[in-house]
Amino acid sequence: MKLIDSKTLLNLAKSYAGEMQAYARYRFVEYGARNEGYNAMAEVIDKVVYNEFNHARMLYTFIQQASNKTIDNIDICSGYPFREKWNLVENLKLAAEDEAAEVRTYKAYAKTAKEEGFEEIAALFEKIAGVETCHQKLFDDLYDQMSTGTLYKKEKSVKWKCSGCGYEAEGKEAWDTCPLCKAKQGFVLLKLASD
Repeated sequence: MKLIDSKTLLNLAKSYAGEMQAYARYRFVEYGARNEGYNAMAEVIDKVVYNEFNHARMLYTFIQQASNKTIDNIDICSGYPFREKWNLVENLKLAAEDEAAEVRTYKAYAKTAKEEGFEEIAALFEKIAGVETCHQKLFDDLYDQMSTGTLYKKEKSVKWKCSGCGYEAEGKEAWDTCPLCKAKQGFVLLKLASD
């Protein structure tokens, strides 16, 4: 079977569209974090944004290879989430849910690609699903810490570091203003479950 005539091509196109939407949605979440003064969180989310861009790029590469001719249109009928509002904490929860949905979708797409004989594309879907699982855990962690008030407050003493100047200090709670560069608390690097 040729890729141009396959269900896998349609799945690549749906995935590409989904990754581009995730890229934009998470850019909005990153913007919201930065706008609320959580610069360190925004930097973490920005890495997810870049991951989503690269996922789209890899998917698009396979689409391009499906034909020597220009592919003028791939008609896709698919649903995509439009749930986020301008509430940072809720958006972190929704992002985790969206990532879980992507994992399920990519696993199904990998199965289809294998059945159609596209092993390399199946492997791509499986690898992206693995990354999306990590994204889900990250967004869950950020949501949990924001909703419980533990983003900058811990039960045990930890080392806090300013992302602006590199100043470090130990304590159960991060400073409100960096003693060295006077950056606000949102510049303090986060303590994430994946660290």
